[in-house]
Amino acid sequence: MVSNMLIERMRKGEKALGAHVTFPADEIVEVCGRLGLDFIFFEGQHAPMNPESIARMCRLADGFGITPAMRVPDDQPGTILTYLDCGIKTIMVPMLETKSQAEALVRACYFAPQGRRSYTSLRTIEYEFEPDCKAVMSRVNANMMLIPQIETITGVDNLDEILTVAGIECFAHGPNDLAQSMGFGGEPDHPECLAAMQRAEDKIKAAGKKIWTEITEAIAVTRIIQAAGRDLLREHGRA
Repeated sequence: MVSNMLIERMRKGEKALGAHVTFPADEIVEVCGRLGLDFIFFEGQHAPMNPESIARMCRLADGFGITPAMRVPDDQPGTILTYLDCGIKTIMVPMLETKSQAEALVRACYFAPQGRRSYTSLRTIEYEFEPDCKAVMSRVNANMMLIPQIETITGVDNLDEILTVAGIECFAHGPNDLAQSMGFGGEPDHPECLAAMQRAEDKIKAAGKKIWTEITEAIAVTRIIQAAGRDLLREHGRA
């Protein structure tokens, strides 16, 4: 089974290095793999990423030894299972607000005994029909990473309870949605929003958990294209 480099780097206290993409492109995955990056992150909440495309991206990523990660559109078990069965090894889920929701995410993402994820796609087992299902479940669980986003004030307020749920080692922020939930839409740098986010970070760290931005660093492929295009336009006096 291809290792989850995000987990490996986190265990070593290192940052995983990768790329953030808003469109599925074989060439981008190949370039990232040949560069020796650790992961490629597919934006599935705010960009069109269908299961067929993601399954292809995961096959490519596995072939180049780069970990496929994705933010899924919602927290529904069927949505989560579809993308995990495509081969996603690190899954970010938006809008975590309650302990019961966190428990449901763990059930959806992990096989027994941690969860109740349905067993299983051919992609997940890499087309190897191993008779020891329990061993397969154990290996897949150890190689899977769940990253819920705390991006509302309700999530921040319920964080003490959320942090008691086993199976979640790392959390992510959502500054703009947090600001909206606090009545400061478009003002993620408002002092009250920054204070709420800091309160969340402090609780996460005190519980021995990690924050996504602490354990990863990624280039944004679309922004790199934009920056290069603007430089080209300026060079020719058209910006």
